[in-house]
Amino acid sequence: MKGIALFLLLIVTSSYSYSREDSPLIIRMGYGLNEQSHQGHAVRYFADEVAKRSNGKMLVRSIGDAALGPDIQMQQALIRGTQEMMVGSTATLVHISDQMALWDTPFLFANTAEADAVLDGPVGEKVLDSLKGEGLVGLVYWENGFRNLTNAKRPVRSLEDFDGLKLRVMQNDIYLQSFSLLGVDAVPLPFSELFFALESKAVDGQENPFATILTSQFFELQQYLSITNHVYSPWVMLASKGWWDELTDDQRSILMDAAIASRAFQRNHARKESEKAVAALKNKGMLINEFPASEHLRMQERLCEVHALIAARVGEIIWQDTQSQLTELRQPRSLLSFMKRSSSSNAAANTQASGASPCP
Repeated sequence: MKGIALFLLLIVTSSYSYSREDSPLIIRMGYGLNEQSHQGHAVRYFADEVAKRSNGKMLVRSIGDAALGPDIQMQQALIRGTQEMMVGSTATLVHISDQMALWDTPFLFANTAEADAVLDGPVGEKVLDSLKGEGLVGLVYWENGFRNLTNAKRPVRSLEDFDGLKLRVMQNDIYLQSFSLLGVDAVPLPFSELFFALESKAVDGQENPFATILTSQFFELQQYLSITNHVYSPWVMLASKGWWDELTDDQRSILMDAAIASRAFQRNHARKESEKAVAALKNKGMLINEFPASEHLRMQERLCEVHALIAARVGEIIWQDTQSQLTELRQPRSLLSFMKRSSSSNAAANTQASGASPCP
């Protein structure tokens, strides 16, 4: 009888061990926008790549619409190890890493080619490395895009038109200071609360890239869109470091390769969607105006104080390395060479903002 019981126990134990080894690794990946956004499309692409490269042994469960909480809440979940991965704004990471403030520099990049080169180069890697000691692993940067202003009160055509507007900004002291210097009443709110804040008129407006304005249906509540391109805003793919360190080398390699593949897909998709979004927003009834070049220069001059603060915050080495690379990229041959190597060179060719900073 004891022999039969032992035999049955071995069968059950063996079956349990087999089922655990055979079951796929489930990876919860949170993000803030909806499934139809270019963020949602790219998360699905990443999930498909992981499943394909792992032969179904690793499965990404994508959870959008901030269902796992806003960026800051998801970051804390990753640090605690209660969530595996996320995609979110670099701007919400400045409370964890001072170096992340680099990407909040107004008018840092003149176009997407410059952004790609710096983000994917040594400077971008250094900034990602700053997260490791804080319980996070940065895999790759995605594109959110150049940010533009919408509001329900008036078109913004000059620096003076900013005065008194109550705008939602990201929960980031650099954004708060930047818009305060422009005369704005800046209100920090998570993205998940933004639509209601606009609907209830708690704020007059907000600033985001074209595609986000469209997919979030802000056109229902905002009449005016002013093309300011004041900041190029990246997203970053993050993993919990505690969880990441427990993976095998093969699993980490699969995730990293899939992340790099998703980066190219996401940027290409985002840039196509951005071009379509402007026309779509106009068709939805938004009144769109270009911010004049002369006013761009005045805006940059007003924000020079922020440049100095960011340089001090991120450190002299990273700041100077960034400026040196941008100076080199702005040489015609250098930028053309990079754009030829880039899979998104056609979209990257579009100049978005002035590359010559008036700041000392």
